Amino acid sequence: MSGNRMSVAKRHLMSWGVGRALPGRAHGAYEGAATVVVENPEHLTTLLGSDLVGPHTVIFCPGAPAGAATDGQEAGPLLVGYEGSLSEPGGDMSVDDDFFLQSQDYAVSAYMSVIGATLIRVTEEADFDAFLADADRARDEGEFTPFVTDPAVQLADVSALGAGPVGDGPRTRLYVGPDGELSTSPCGRRLGSLGDDFASVVAEWDRVNAGSAHPCAVALGATVSEDTREGALAERPWMGRYLAALVAVRELRARGLAGIRVSGFGGRLVPASADRADAADACASELPLLLWTDEAAYVHSPAAARTFQVSHAAAELVETLLVSGPLDTAAGHADRDRLSQVESFFADAGVLLCAPELLGAGT
Repeated sequence: MSGNRMSVAKRHLMSWGVGRALPGRAHGAYEGAATVVVENPEHLTTLLGSDLVGPHTVIFCPGAPAGAATDGQEAGPLLVGYEGSLSEPGGDMSVDDDFFLQSQDYAVSAYMSVIGATLIRVTEEADFDAFLADADRARDEGEFTPFVTDPAVQLADVSALGAGPVGDGPRTRLYVGPDGELSTSPCGRRLGSLGDDFASVVAEWDRVNAGSAHPCAVALGATVSEDTREGALAERPWMGRYLAALVAVRELRARGLAGIRVSGFGGRLVPASADRADAADACASELPLLLWTDEAAYVHSPAAARTFQVSHAAAELVETLLVSGPLDTAAGHADRDRLSQVESFFADAGVLLCAPELLGAGT
């Protein structure tokens, strides 16, 4: 496979595993699913004859012959052959002996070494319990479990773990199981069968999620009871922020940084802010995160997927704005002019330090 095709394949494979749409794919801009993983190669012909795929779909199918891939722009879907498994915990998959991806279940990952790209799944309720315990520890004590912030690791199915449904669904990904069952994930609730049209699959995904207080109700539907999942997320309205923090810490670890702290998780850079029970950023997953080490501080914007390095002095002002919300309120805790300068700097970079619905509010 050419370098360009391999790059496309990697991006689609991680989008499929994590459950996050690639740019431009979340709102039905293209026909069919963006990425489809087929478990049984005997289903490939039926899949190609259906409207589940379109000319821009990337299809992963075990044992697809060399040279079967097409360019995906004019001739049709890009077909990528793989060996191994993308659904079995502890399994490995490879593409052309150039890219390898390991799958592990969450509960055992703390005892395994990360030796390359790894997708960590919640495959049973014990995994979900371990995930929740790690999240609680990070929130209360500021200690992030090392394996889950390893730069080589990605959490699968984050839409069902508290990140929300944005960017997930059949338009982003489909999984065709061994018997032709369709879902968005190997751990997911059944949405139909191979032979169903794409519109009916999307309609079923919409129907299931309409009945859930904490989407996505599909991606883990075959492994964690919905009552258990909904109850756990209701008790942790900050879970989306935790998942965003994992991404931010991974990015800094990839730069070789250690001793990373995250504001709102086990403490604050400004100790006085730690006691603010009304912190505006407590559960706001869309707001930037403030991270710091002994040497420097960083502002990570989940929405913009950007990270800015700042001094500790500037970081204290950022934290004040994140915790307080509107400038008028924040000005009761720090110098207004300096706060305004920091707020304007990030606004010019397209990053808001206050939720839009709070702008103009204050005391």
